[in-house]
Amino acid sequence: MSKGDKVLGVLGGMGPAATAEFLRLLTILAPAAKDQDHPVVIVLSNPKIPDRTEAILGRGEDPTPYLKEGLLRLVEWGADLLAVPCNTAHYFIDHFLAEIPVPLIHIVHSTVEKARLTSPEGAWLVATDGTRASGIYETYAAKVGYPLFLPEAEVQSEIQLLIKLVKANKMAEAAEKMRRAAEKLWEKKPLPLMTACTETPLAYDAAGLPQEKMVSSLASLAEATLSVIYS
Repeated sequence: MSKGDKVLGVLGGMGPAATAEFLRLLTILAPAAKDQDHPVVIVLSNPKIPDRTEAILGRGEDPTPYLKEGLLRLVEWGADLLAVPCNTAHYFIDHFLAEIPVPLIHIVHSTVEKARLTSPEGAWLVATDGTRASGIYETYAAKVGYPLFLPEAEVQSEIQLLIKLVKANKMAEAAEKMRRAAEKLWEKKPLPLMTACTETPLAYDAAGLPQEKMVSSLASLAEATLSVIYS
């Protein structure tokens, strides 16, 4: 298979705005001079997948069957590798990853590795309550010796709320909450925000905050995916 010929399968819809931004990043970051240089991408956007955070916190339906079915369907449709632009979903995916017959570009691994390169001294973990409760980021960061810093409860509740605002298309409100959360965190430690929920880079960008102070999980996943496609 030649460079750029791998077919990418994207399981999205968690949420739709984050999926759209991931596809935009794949386009602008691809080493392409014309249409034909871009990868073939198959997208299954399923916003009906049950809420991942609610499931982790014991308040909602397990999304595992939906995630597994969606990924296997993308493989049936011809995907050579997979990407899921939702951080919290990877807690469930990790439990059945061995059953998926093609490689999956892991958003948690990609984001932590990007952070290690751009901010070796550490980063703030800006994620859903579900991702926080799962410990998926802390586990991988500890494995590779990367220091992560966790927002206190008051800031974390603001982060969870701004994620819901992005999903509800209330971007101006989400941006203001992101700005306030970032300022509070930077008062404690002037480290980049690891935007480890795929809605949070959208709120960060809408807030007009400095790009050098963010490690975006969406951009990290897009870069890692393109690296594999064009390797």
